[in-house]
Amino acid sequence: MIRIIQLGLGPLGQKVASYALQREGVKIVGAVDLDTEKVGKDVGQLCAGKSIGVEITKTLDEALERAKADVAVLTTVSSLEKVEPQIKELAEAQLPMVSTCEELSFPWITQPMIAKRIDKVCKSNGVACVGTGVNPGFLMDYLPSVLSSVCQNVQAVHVSRVQDASVRRIPFQQKIGVGLTEEGFKEKANNGTLRHVGLTESIHLIAHALNWELDRIEETLEPVRALEKITSGYIDIDKDNPRGVLQIGRGFIDGDEKITLHFRAAVGEEESYDEIEIEGTPSFSSRISGGINGDIATSAITVNAVAAILKAEPGLRTMLDIPVPACFSTI
Repeated sequence: MIRIIQLGLGPLGQKVASYALQREGVKIVGAVDLDTEKVGKDVGQLCAGKSIGVEITKTLDEALERAKADVAVLTTVSSLEKVEPQIKELAEAQLPMVSTCEELSFPWITQPMIAKRIDKVCKSNGVACVGTGVNPGFLMDYLPSVLSSVCQNVQAVHVSRVQDASVRRIPFQQKIGVGLTEEGFKEKANNGTLRHVGLTESIHLIAHALNWELDRIEETLEPVRALEKITSGYIDIDKDNPRGVLQIGRGFIDGDEKITLHFRAAVGEEESYDEIEIEGTPSFSSRISGGINGDIATSAITVNAVAAILKAEPGLRTMLDIPVPACFSTI
């Protein structure tokens, strides 16, 4: 039995916890959230409608006073800078951890000083830490890296993720600009609060897997506009207003575009799919028709990675470093 402490009970954290509660072999023994409206409530009741006798606390220390845990699940923020103190606290409590922080998926190049500090505190306390999720963490980085293993050589990697955002949770729709005006979209894009977080980290993970040294990375972001009024999202979208984002990341070597990540998420997309194309020997493509539901997949891979992180070497790890986090029915 793996005993889990869950930190962060927003919409994603609640879904992760509900998945853990359904899984044999894992047990939630503690839950932490700063929201005073949640503190004191039963985590099972909040996340799955069934009490389990575990109250949500405001601090990690309170949770650890009540129960001993084997691993922590961290579903709080996307920012590496903001999650670092939380990781430090967990490491000093000697808890291995799985986090959904997008910038944690491969921070060695984007934020090397923070990455080194996290690696150091985890190693000094003998625990492993990994950032994962559906994207980054699987579809646009880990999976293409794995698929390249059947190639004699690789010249380029192209990944496309196109999804109808109307079926995604409200915070995701808000993050991609659904319901904003053109001016509102531009403002949030300019201050960095509107974008898919982790595209650059995904490019770096692929390059690391293939032992490529990139010269530079470019990212572009633009709105996907509604051709007519749309009512299928969490809010009505007027004609010509943004219904989502088109974000493209490119990695170059000697001026050649070697890695291309095409991310399009918008309410009202006619077709959802995930596709990986590898140019090499052999050249091939792999397409997942209908796409992978991001909320389901992120929650599932987070729970599945709990077993894998306990077997990983201490330090800051990536999905390339830990045992394959396959779905398990029991421990």
